[in-house]
Amino acid sequence: MSIELNEKIMSDLSSQLKKKAEEYFDYMVSVRRHLHKNPEVSYKEYDTTEFILNELKQMGIETHRPLETGCIGVIEGKPADRVIALRADIDALAMDEDGEAKHEFKSVRPGAAHCCGHDAHTANMLGAAKILMDLKDHISGKVVLIFQPGEEKLPGGGRLMMESGFLQKQGVQKVFGLHMNPNYEVGKIATKTGPLMARPDEVEIEIYGKGGHAASPHETIDPIVLAAQVITQFQTIVSRNINPTEPAVVTIGKINAGSTYNVIPEKVKMLGTVRTFSRDTAMLIKARMEAILKGVVEGAGGRFDFRFNEGYPAIDNEETCTQKVMETAKELFGEDQLIELDTPIMGGEDFAFYQQEFPGAFYFLGSRSEEADSGWSWHHPKYNIDERAFLTGAALMAGLALKE
Repeated sequence: MSIELNEKIMSDLSSQLKKKAEEYFDYMVSVRRHLHKNPEVSYKEYDTTEFILNELKQMGIETHRPLETGCIGVIEGKPADRVIALRADIDALAMDEDGEAKHEFKSVRPGAAHCCGHDAHTANMLGAAKILMDLKDHISGKVVLIFQPGEEKLPGGGRLMMESGFLQKQGVQKVFGLHMNPNYEVGKIATKTGPLMARPDEVEIEIYGKGGHAASPHETIDPIVLAAQVITQFQTIVSRNINPTEPAVVTIGKINAGSTYNVIPEKVKMLGTVRTFSRDTAMLIKARMEAILKGVVEGAGGRFDFRFNEGYPAIDNEETCTQKVMETAKELFGEDQLIELDTPIMGGEDFAFYQQEFPGAFYFLGSRSEEADSGWSWHHPKYNIDERAFLTGAALMAGLALKE
């Protein structure tokens, strides 16, 4: 095949992908708004799973359910030794939402809200599935559509999906995933080769002292004072133990202690997170945290419980897969829509579990605009997306499955 003919075929396919995304735009919006209005938290996505299965079956896509929630669709193309997996997460956050821009489809389920974009990820991939079925003659091999539960909560639905062995039996060779991103204008695509997102570990600490009257602190072992000292010293771990060129974060996000003005409590409970890009660094931080607790708390006559819950691995984008994302994005939308990131971010994502076995790439899809009031951060009660992101997202996702 001549270079000119191949380029014409690629150009024609790019045009079809974009037209199909426009054709199914209203469908994706309706799906997203249905899911947004009816969110389900991690590992409880029963209605969401049934909804997705029904949509896939109506498209004529073979379905599987290797876990209790979440599901997989398999599209068989022309016979070929090629298996591409696409992934979307489906769970909502355990929180309440706010925001006038979403009043027509605001969550009707208290304590559950799609304030991280997973409703949009799911809608986007269902749109991509419709495109792929329309362009099925262009598929070489097999496309595996992963609708994954539990991204927001350990142990991570990605880990459970991998442990099921289903994807390995399908012969997956490469995997691609996306995340809506309010930091970039709607339709922009951002990614990088190598480390992209951090490893998020969780910390639970309980400091036990001796309670008593606030007017007689000499008769107590004040766990609040000990907690304050511990937190302050934790902030020296990164600055004085980690190479300054290596990203790492230690944050205590919750403290719970005491009941009133004049009582020194018996204990303090703290929750926190550690973000790194390697297990070795995470284990160094764990050891330093434990040493600080031992020195401060036991030195004052108290005691402590310390739990370091290992989270997801870091996302590390494989070079050829990342180049495929970049090249496909340029072919479809031009170089101006692609952002090649210089540095990773400290957020975590369980897409990393797929990358431990399959070459893969994760990328961000811009979803910010003033019109949609969608500049709010992930996990904010007012988080929203500009749904025009589907015009880019569905075409790119389908394109990754179609293009060699």
